[in-house]
Amino acid sequence: MGIYLNPKNKAFWESTRSKIYVDKTNLISHTNEFINTREKYVCVSRPRRFGKSMTVEMLAAYYSRGCDSADLFKGYKIEKSESFSEHLNRYDVIFLNMQQFLIRAKSLEMTEYLEKAVIADIRKEYGHLFSEQETNLAAVLEQIYAETEKEFIFLIDEWDCVMRERQESEEMQKQYLDFLRNLLKDQPYVGLAYMTGILPVKKYGVHSALNMFTEYSMINQYVFEEYTGFTEPEVKELCGRFGMDFEEAGSWYDGYMFKKFKHIYNPRSVVAALSCGDYSNYWTSTETYEALKAYMDMDFDGLRSEIVKMLGGEHIEVNTRSFQNDMRNFKAKDDVLTLLIHLGYLGYDAEKKEAFIPNKEIIEEFENAMSVGGWSEVMHILRASEKLLGDTLKGDEKAVAEALDNAHMEVASILTYNDENSLGCAIGLAYYSARKDYRIIREFPAGKGFADIVFLPLPHTDKPALVVELKYDKTADTAIRQIKERRYASALSGYSGEILLVGINYNKENKNKPHSCIIERLDWR
Repeated sequence: MGIYLNPKNKAFWESTRSKIYVDKTNLISHTNEFINTREKYVCVSRPRRFGKSMTVEMLAAYYSRGCDSADLFKGYKIEKSESFSEHLNRYDVIFLNMQQFLIRAKSLEMTEYLEKAVIADIRKEYGHLFSEQETNLAAVLEQIYAETEKEFIFLIDEWDCVMRERQESEEMQKQYLDFLRNLLKDQPYVGLAYMTGILPVKKYGVHSALNMFTEYSMINQYVFEEYTGFTEPEVKELCGRFGMDFEEAGSWYDGYMFKKFKHIYNPRSVVAALSCGDYSNYWTSTETYEALKAYMDMDFDGLRSEIVKMLGGEHIEVNTRSFQNDMRNFKAKDDVLTLLIHLGYLGYDAEKKEAFIPNKEIIEEFENAMSVGGWSEVMHILRASEKLLGDTLKGDEKAVAEALDNAHMEVASILTYNDENSLGCAIGLAYYSARKDYRIIREFPAGKGFADIVFLPLPHTDKPALVVELKYDKTADTAIRQIKERRYASALSGYSGEILLVGINYNKENKNKPHSCIIERLDWR
């Protein structure tokens, strides 16, 4: 066993000994199916904090020849798989953390340094099969395979670090991609290549030629959905074990979704919250808001309004197909939004092709990014939101109407004033502070129709639920009557307590005519 060739299984052993370890070993059953098939090239991209390195360490512990990891996997899900024994510690594994090579290369080219280091490690085991003067890694592996017919499993972590950290150096990127192509594509010694990073791999022009890889990204993880983060049952079990509120965990860290698994939680943040016994924003421990602000402030027509809509609780349609899978070449707002999906700042509904802000943790990141300038209109609304919620709960109709009127006017500087969705967006922003105590649902299916906005109190609060109906060019009383006649409140299944019915009306054509509001209390016990 060496550093890069067949590394020891200590890293995965440490993970299983941690205070919180969630069994994701059944992912191995899928990679086993890919070995020596046309699907053997796998690129799995996820945001930071989503367990990429831990997964690669698990695969290294399982596949590496000489590790003897049978006891390490004892009792875990993969042990029940029919393929468990067939592939356990049967392969020569080459483990490459590209971030480390990028940092250590210094005066040498990164790939030159990598080849030198990896060949030196391989020489300890197979040095008698190739010349001492050989400096090309692909040539070394070809010679070993020709003599032994042994296939290698490549596990590559942080595959995209060159694209992310050397954005201006296109020549370096081309040279790096050519290296990967030569090392992996159509090589008989490749039994499986599993790469992981933040960015997908396919669109770097002629120099990528890595089109043999199947992409599993935040746009669609396919068979890897449940291994992307923590699932709802997994978080529920963890919250029960640590005596933490499950609903609050969802409001903080849920929101990532795929076609089959609709609730995927940020695993790093869940672990941090349960370990500390406190729900908070743990995103900033590994990422600064300046990175998000740089993308938010990009000058693409419509980008600013789309972000405001999402802050107001809306889902927006995004074309993810034009994205070039790098962090520099943006041609439209959809490219920026697609990058934010891959970075984890946005969730994505693949069926509806819509993006949205997934949870409270990420909302705070957007707030931090806006607070340092350039978003004064939105920040003004957010800062007034605490008072607005208080006035609503007190039933102060006049104060609520005035606050919503101001919020709508502020939003109108970014969105169209008389667009029917602009008021809904303004209200979503105006009640920003309510997110810490409420789950806010737009177009809530209720009774004989859809309530415009419903505020469902989280279990740890003693606040009433809110059912909000919006009208234009009518009256607030009309909105209240619709809530009652269509029995919107009856749809709050499982809820017992006070409900506030909030009817709001605005004049579609006349900005000078103030909003009106009626608030009624309903006891739903």
